Amino acid sequence: MAKVQAAPSQPVYSKETLLHWYRQMLAVRRMEEKAAQLYTQQKIRGFLHLYIGQEAVGMGIEAAIRPEDYVITGYREHGNAYFRGIPMREIMAELMGKETGCSKGKGGSMHMFSAQHRFLGGHGIVGGQIGLGTGVAFAIKYRSENLICVTMFGDGAARQGILHECFNMAMLWQLPVVYVCENNQYAMGTSVSRSSNMVDIYRIACAYDMPSEQIDGMNIFSVYEAMQRAAQHARSGKGPYLLEMLTYRYRGHSMSDPAKYRTREEVERYKERDPIAHLQSYLYEHNLATPAEIEQIEASVTAELEEAVAFAEASPYPASEALYEDVYIQRDYPFLREW
Repeated sequence: MAKVQAAPSQPVYSKETLLHWYRQMLAVRRMEEKAAQLYTQQKIRGFLHLYIGQEAVGMGIEAAIRPEDYVITGYREHGNAYFRGIPMREIMAELMGKETGCSKGKGGSMHMFSAQHRFLGGHGIVGGQIGLGTGVAFAIKYRSENLICVTMFGDGAARQGILHECFNMAMLWQLPVVYVCENNQYAMGTSVSRSSNMVDIYRIACAYDMPSEQIDGMNIFSVYEAMQRAAQHARSGKGPYLLEMLTYRYRGHSMSDPAKYRTREEVERYKERDPIAHLQSYLYEHNLATPAEIEQIEASVTAELEEAVAFAEASPYPASEALYEDVYIQRDYPFLREW
């Protein structure tokens, strides 16, 4: 078990890689900001949990795994969906409940899904994805596939009993799963220190002899390098791994949360460590990008976002008969005929 919060002092990544990371993180930031605006305009309904502030976690994970690996997470998922490769236009359409969305307009903000991109959701039940991700890892091992399942959850979900059951089974059967706790300090409005005397969540793994690390989740380099280690461990047949990513959400738990349980000063302290601004500074300091290149990326993201919103707004809502699609399956069983 170890705390790891290091970042490279000298460039060890290519310019192309770092600019790609920067663009992806910026795209998620702008997408989420636009989603908040559309929510206030009532073009997005229901719950809306924004990923603003946590972009380095999702990008670092995606950069360290393979496209064919599986990712499953909770309801703060828009960024993860985009990092997995789901087009922004499909994400925006899903947020608006349109049939062109990645879940055909039936999942909305909390239940995005794409079999093509190996993104298994998007789950509204706190901690429910921990059991599902563990089950996916069991299937991977049963089929002898060279894959892993990244199972993400928040610090609130870490208090659910299902976590302990899954940790025990995953270690017992040496399942290829990497558990990632996105510790953004608050489960809805309850701080970690008010919900448990174990504030270092990565230490929970000690009870199961599971390797674990606590990572600076505001630093893309730390996330990427830790995920590389964890993925290699799980993929090589050595069993599960737990990463606790120390991160922070700048907005409330959801759009309906005024976040009065924390001070403005606290939020500003975390914004000083903003993951996107940190990476931009790194690019400038090491002469890996010019202001003109950064402006070009910003323009590219703006164009992508404008197209995505226009596409979503022009898309139709699902037809009423679609309510019965993707839910039921018809089987000709004799006992059903008797009903």
